[in-house]
Amino acid sequence: QGQLVESGGGSVQAGGSLRLSCAHSGYTFSPYTLAWFRQAPGKEREGVACITNDTTTCYADSVKGRFTISNDNAKNTLYLQMDNLKPEDTGMYFCAAVRGRAWWRDFSNARMRHFHYWGQGTQVHVSS
Repeated sequence: QGQLVESGGGSVQAGGSLRLSCAHSGYTFSPYTLAWFRQAPGKEREGVACITNDTTTCYADSVKGRFTISNDNAKNTLYLQMDNLKPEDTGMYFCAAVRGRAWWRDFSNARMRHFHYWGQGTQVHVSS
């Protein structure tokens, strides 16, 4: 049984940075797509960034130029480097995985049903 475990969340002022990590294990399928989603209180979970096993990436328009997704296969760890954070970036951030390659021009259009495996989330709060 696969497992996804997020870490690295916290509180930061606007303009600051955070790096989220997601330790992933037990997933042996290939090709695959890994992703970060976020959910603000009272809102639908939305896609933030994705990366495939051949390192193709995609981002939500709202984070392009500020967030960077990467995956270290040797460490089985997915990362999300978040720079120039804004209050609207506040939310619970989730790591997700799915069999196969997936890509969106604007990853905010991705939905939960597109991904089959999920972590428990890590909280990010950005104050103004």
